Amino acid sequence: MLSKGRQQQLLNPLKIGSLEVKSRVLQSPLSGVTDLVFRRLVRRYAPQSMIYTEMVSATEIHHLKQLPRLMEIASDEQPISIQLFDCRPDFMAEAAQKAVSEGAQTIDINMGCPVNKITKKGGGSSLLRQPDIAQAIVKEVVKSVEVPVTVKTRIGWNEQEINILEFAKKMEDSGAAMMTIHGRTRAQGYNGKAQWEWISKVKQILSIPVIANGDIFSVESALQCLETTGADGVMCSRGTLGYPFLVGEIDHFLRTGTRKKPPTPRQRLECAKEHLNNLWEYKGQRGIYQSRKHLAWYCKEFPGASELRDRLSRIENIDQGNQLLDEALEFCKKT
Repeated sequence: MLSKGRQQQLLNPLKIGSLEVKSRVLQSPLSGVTDLVFRRLVRRYAPQSMIYTEMVSATEIHHLKQLPRLMEIASDEQPISIQLFDCRPDFMAEAAQKAVSEGAQTIDINMGCPVNKITKKGGGSSLLRQPDIAQAIVKEVVKSVEVPVTVKTRIGWNEQEINILEFAKKMEDSGAAMMTIHGRTRAQGYNGKAQWEWISKVKQILSIPVIANGDIFSVESALQCLETTGADGVMCSRGTLGYPFLVGEIDHFLRTGTRKKPPTPRQRLECAKEHLNNLWEYKGQRGIYQSRKHLAWYCKEFPGASELRDRLSRIENIDQGNQLLDEALEFCKKT
């Protein structure tokens, strides 16, 4: 649990440069997940939280005549940030300007993605090994836009190369208005435990806000992380897969000191059905294929979840998905 003083501190707005955000709980950018449809579900339960788009390639923006749909922002989505990745400062500056024109209130620079196809091109967490380039990117983006520029990264490349303290200080000195630290190395991927102690060390040396990320799967874990690290807020990632209620649950506790009643299996299935139908309306058949993983994530912790998960992960059309979910909802009524 949080001490009284700590909880009172977290009731104050989060100041990201010139921007004030009224919540200390943020929804992480997640590739293939945080599209417009998913963000709307999170926003329903966390109306004041900062939410991020999927990460967008600055190279792609540079070469395309039309902006990718990943950058599409609805007028009612504020506060929202667009996350960009690349290793070219000029491309990043150009992309940042276009992101602001689309409605981004901050520009977040991805320096933490561990995926090979990103790191081998010099983006994501590979920038931990190239701090001079990382600094040049931040400086160039800061010069190019008037909104705050933030950085999301990891604690290091591997256990032998944990350089987050030096790296974070360089990002602050280059003009970053906030740092989000995922408490794992690139080599860890998403395995093992997040090393929150490194986030605490970063918080002690920076004057800008520090957001803790990694292993935030519940209200309890968020509180423990905030107390352990002294961070200015938490960012939820994998804990929201199939559970867009999490950001709102944590935010509600920080505001009130009371827990929201968790959604029942029926409410989760209703949310899954809404998610499916909105993906179909927004993306057509591609949305059906993308919905399979989302629907599978919703299916846990209720009788028959495993079988339903298997069947939903193989749907080919909207009617199949709706029929399976309607049958599951009908079963929930009887139990």
